[in-house]
Amino acid sequence: QVQLVESGGGLVQAGDSLRLSCAASGRTFSSAAMGWFRQAPGKEREFVAGIRWRSGSTYYASSMKGRFTISRDNAANTVNLQMNSLKPEDTAVYYCAASQYYSGTYNPDDYNYWGQGTQVTVSS
Repeated sequence: QVQLVESGGGLVQAGDSLRLSCAASGRTFSSAAMGWFRQAPGKEREFVAGIRWRSGSTYYASSMKGRFTISRDNAANTVNLQMNSLKPEDTAVYYCAASQYYSGTYNPDDYNYWGQGTQVTVSS
């Protein structure tokens, strides 16, 4: 099993930056990819960014590319999401997830393990 715990959310103003972290424990080598998703009230959960765990290569939703960056820290066994130039539309609960079988997927149905989420609120 893989256990995931997110942290780093908070209340910021438009234009500010935040860095989210996801601490992973358990059999992380069994996961093909790690990803970040977000969900706003009344909206479906949407893909933000992913990283292929073994290679470290990254991929993004087209709307996020350029502002958000996903990275990993092998020593700390964490995956991070750097968010810059935040907008009110970025307000959501952000989730960390792990996919056991797919190394480059953006489909939430392909992710087997999920964290509890961390709230990000961006004021205008």
